[in-house]
Amino acid sequence: MMQKKVFLQAALNGERVHPGAPRSAAAIAEAARTAVEAGAHSVHVHAFDDAGRETLEGAACARILREIRKVCPGIPVSLTTSAAIVADPTERLRIVEAWKELPELVTANQGEAGIVELCELLLRRGVEIEAGLLSVGDARAFVRSGLASRCRRVLMEPLVSETEDALRNAAEMEEIVISAGIPLEQVHHGEGIACWAVNRRGIERGHGIRTGLEDVTVLPDGTEAQDNAELVRAAVWLIELVGYGIF
Repeated sequence: MMQKKVFLQAALNGERVHPGAPRSAAAIAEAARTAVEAGAHSVHVHAFDDAGRETLEGAACARILREIRKVCPGIPVSLTTSAAIVADPTERLRIVEAWKELPELVTANQGEAGIVELCELLLRRGVEIEAGLLSVGDARAFVRSGLASRCRRVLMEPLVSETEDALRNAAEMEEIVISAGIPLEQVHHGEGIACWAVNRRGIERGHGIRTGLEDVTVLPDGTEAQDNAELVRAAVWLIELVGYGIF
């Protein structure tokens, strides 16, 4: 019998302050390269401007895309569209509409104001959507939005610190999506040490997972991770422990 394969994405940075969390385009590309060599199939990244602030501006995003593509040809790159970076939905739409170099994917958090319009814009431009569900309310909003049939995958992201709460939220979000008849590929992750429990539950249920310094800075045993590649290797170990393989 063929072994089921598990999708693994590496979220390389975000607002995380950690020695291994890259911010320059060159450092992000190098982190992407080592994460892919460790077993990641896709990378998710946040761009930073010259002052070290997160940004959605097209020039900064394009630099990162070009640098990653040089060292990771063929690897899908997911950019953030988080409202934590640009809170005003009209301004965010304007900035993203001006992108000249496009990623393969974006994450789009479904609880944010203006997210449906942003997804519609990106879909028209050929960018695939990873629908981010950070809460049970987000899952319900996603079902109501009508976007599901046009998304690439759905991210189950219970961003609560307590492991049992994270597992409970992941299960409830999954049930909402499945009960709505949405057959999208699912990718599961949490925040902090709870990430590993959410990962394991996702693997056991046949879903993909995400890891990386945006999500977690410690290994499953609680020790500090050196970098994204070490977290990816730990995720590969977990996948194999549960009895699956990676793509």
